[in-house]
Amino acid sequence: MSSILKTNALESEAIYIFREVISQFEKPVLLFSGGKDSITLVRLAQKAFFPAKIPFPLLHVDTGHNFPETIEFRDKLVAELGLELIVRNVQDSIDQGKVVEETGRYSSRNMLQTTTLLDAIEEFKFDACIGGARRDEEKARAKERIFSVRDDFGQWDEKNQRPELFDLLNGKIEIGQNVRVFPISNWTELDVWSYIEQEQIEIPSIYFSHKRKVFLRDGLIWSHSPYVYQEEDEQVEERIVRFRTVGDMSCTAAVESYAATIAEVVGEIRTSTISERGARIDDKRSEAAMEKRKQQGYF
Repeated sequence: MSSILKTNALESEAIYIFREVISQFEKPVLLFSGGKDSITLVRLAQKAFFPAKIPFPLLHVDTGHNFPETIEFRDKLVAELGLELIVRNVQDSIDQGKVVEETGRYSSRNMLQTTTLLDAIEEFKFDACIGGARRDEEKARAKERIFSVRDDFGQWDEKNQRPELFDLLNGKIEIGQNVRVFPISNWTELDVWSYIEQEQIEIPSIYFSHKRKVFLRDGLIWSHSPYVYQEEDEQVEERIVRFRTVGDMSCTAAVESYAATIAEVVGEIRTSTISERGARIDDKRSEAAMEKRKQQGYF
């Protein structure tokens, strides 16, 4: 890691947060999706604890409907860095009767992840779950603290949050509670991409321009896949696209783009007038879709 000693304000804040997690909690875990934000968290964790290894596992809640490129990258990264990876599957929650598979035009497993996540937290007794959410992404995430306390049901109460003055982070929790931690909460999408460019961080190929079979619905570009419900009259076509944000295939829309390098992506984002969450189909269920999911225990 040749740039290990290079720092900037946002990086320094994130490293400070990681170290506070280790000093205040007994069983932290890093929530890992294989997307750019969680990959950035891995790099920041490396720097926070260098030359030691990252002192906590990664947890991936796998919907079973992920982009193959993301899963391949996840496994490659974990193998290269010698990290511990825990995978828990939404399909198991469905098979156990804990959640019901959605059907129809907007069916997705994204909301079903909450039950699988909460079960994993209970199984391993994690008291701090580190995530890559950022305040610029969405209104509900803009409300959340860096140390965000969840009750013993995993729920978030947006009206009952602790003050975080002068970067003082309070990790005291009651038995049964846990904390979601957001080291890059103050970063923007452009900050993340600029950091990826600066650090020369490898990310999955779907973030760059490529040819993909897609179809159009509600003004969005949906991936053609066995996992995505499609009407008979929705025509499949090939387009040059990339993904600004990566969830599973049923909740993530593509954008038309010829940006094939990190520098080109950075240039594209600088001129964009639409939030990256504008391509998240799951956020369009209602104005408060994200907030309701977080209240129920979502990431």
